[in-house]
Amino acid sequence: MCGIFAYLNYETPVSKRTIAKFLVQGLRRLEYRGYDSAGIAIDSEDGLKPIVYRKQGNINALDNYVNEQNIPDTTVWNHVGIAHTRWATHGVPSDRNSHPHRSDDNNEFVVVHNGIITNYKELKDKLIKKGFVFESETDTEVIPKLCKYIYDTNKGISFVNLMTEVSSIIEGAFALLVKSSKYPNELIAIKRGSPLIMGIKLPNQPVDKTAVAVQSPKNSKELTASQEEHQAEYFLASDSTAIIDHTKLVLMMQDNDLLHFAQGQYFYYNTSDVLVDRKMQVLEFDVGQVDMGGHKHFMHKEIFEQPDTVVNTMRGRVNFDNNTIKLGGIEGYVNDIRNSRRLIFIACGTSYHSAVSTRPLVEELTGLPVVLDLASDFVDRCPTILRNDTCIFISQSGETADTIKALEYCKAHNALCVGIVNTVGSAIARATQCGIYLMCGPEIGVASTKAYTSQIIAITLFALKIGEDRVSTLERRHEIIQSLKTLTEKISRVLETEPQILAIAKKMKDTKSLLVMGRGFHFGTCLEGALKIKEISYVHCEGVMSGELKHGPLALVDDSMPIVFVLTKDKQYEKALNSFEQVTARKGHPIILCSEGDTRVPTKYDRVELPTTIDCLQSVINVIPLQLLSYHIADLRKINVDRPRNLAKSVTTE
Repeated sequence: MCGIFAYLNYETPVSKRTIAKFLVQGLRRLEYRGYDSAGIAIDSEDGLKPIVYRKQGNINALDNYVNEQNIPDTTVWNHVGIAHTRWATHGVPSDRNSHPHRSDDNNEFVVVHNGIITNYKELKDKLIKKGFVFESETDTEVIPKLCKYIYDTNKGISFVNLMTEVSSIIEGAFALLVKSSKYPNELIAIKRGSPLIMGIKLPNQPVDKTAVAVQSPKNSKELTASQEEHQAEYFLASDSTAIIDHTKLVLMMQDNDLLHFAQGQYFYYNTSDVLVDRKMQVLEFDVGQVDMGGHKHFMHKEIFEQPDTVVNTMRGRVNFDNNTIKLGGIEGYVNDIRNSRRLIFIACGTSYHSAVSTRPLVEELTGLPVVLDLASDFVDRCPTILRNDTCIFISQSGETADTIKALEYCKAHNALCVGIVNTVGSAIARATQCGIYLMCGPEIGVASTKAYTSQIIAITLFALKIGEDRVSTLERRHEIIQSLKTLTEKISRVLETEPQILAIAKKMKDTKSLLVMGRGFHFGTCLEGALKIKEISYVHCEGVMSGELKHGPLALVDDSMPIVFVLTKDKQYEKALNSFEQVTARKGHPIILCSEGDTRVPTKYDRVELPTTIDCLQSVINVIPLQLLSYHIADLRKINVDRPRNLAKSVTTE
């Protein structure tokens, strides 16, 4: 939720108009995170006062507004520009509630901020008593005003010491950037909870070389003579997708880190004002992976990437010749996991559904009891966690706030914590003792598609690895591994059914409600398919366990209710077929996902025939038609597929 971007140039000639374009383009890369307004701040012509441009609405509205200001094409050699997309938490979407927020009419301090300041009401009341006038309804505005108050009462205070004090006063989870006319061409970045990444671009430096910053002495107020200015460009963003346009060399900020930029250098502190070292990393993806590549939407592109992304999740981990699994990320903890009392999968939304889809297999192969928990409910309940539990946290972004809270709780109770995430260096990846990266590349569409199928593959590999010491499941494991080998070809065949699915979507585009039914390994598919339809097409949809049909849902069945049936063949096929017949006997209107060549399913109904694989992997095949169905219904209804209303890609607030 929300997006931060900044561009800093030192001894590098760039026009102010270009800087503004950089900032707006950086925000465009972060649109998928969800937002309702946007803004930027750059220096005035005399360099003495930051100018703030803010606009409710989309990035185009901000871009048009900035262009109307006729920013001069003046070349500047040193400059700090900051930008933000806001997702409303405190105060309605409006120009005045948009970021950047300012300290006063002179814009002495301007701030962009992700997260929530939990003690903002107390701080706001105190600052009002000190004479400060607030312009917005946001929690963020207390930050620049607190900066000014501390500065005015401590003349000569260094920027680092000022922001160290501010960060010790404000409470909550946040990432923030602070720019000030009192500290020209300097910037402070602080991270506590919300993600923040720094990219560096130095002249003639290959991206695979680590940049080493000259460090300043603890508490120094002035830079030493050895820290001469040098040519450099820096980028800060909530996500590496906004940085990859400019550089691949990045630094992932950690909680309670403070970055100070001054005179072409960066100085890395924790917020106790102690200098620390952090290693640079090289991004492993390319600009092309965050472009649409000829597709109409990112979601469509990401659906069609799945033949490749499932392979990427398996690459280097599956040996098809000797039927073995190697998971380097958990290698040192395999025996601890095997000796666990139980496995607890904790996640939200789509990530939770991947656990539902794979739970039967994990139980079967590991012989361990498996518990599934929604992270938000887990945090509310504060359940009993023992030191011999293994808790597995699933998140595409690795920054999901509820999941992180659950992780902190489990760590405090000494459980072994395992992460399954897509984003390298994310909060969950750093906080867990071990884990598995999905390696499916950046996912831009708000509705998760390729990450979901990669999560199923990752959990399947996890189950195969943990259960490899059990002789009783040897044959089953070998069969699953060989089925993984042919999965990508079968996904490609499913994608060829898109014309059929589009035809079905045209019939359903005006429907008000529908059900998705299945059982066994397919129940998770039903939940995930229903979620896709809800979040993308705004159609009410429920995923129903068909075994529960007679316990309530059957009352909804009539000749006007579309019902998607997942009827591919497995051990539960006869039971699922029985539920199907109960629905058709009551004049239900089914749309059927069935196995190729299935003659028992009547041909008079809309149907999509799918290739079959082993039962535990069929969910990877079966979810793709539902992804395509949700996509085409939304597109036909002229909905913004990649950025559905009220939703954000990375849910970084509770």
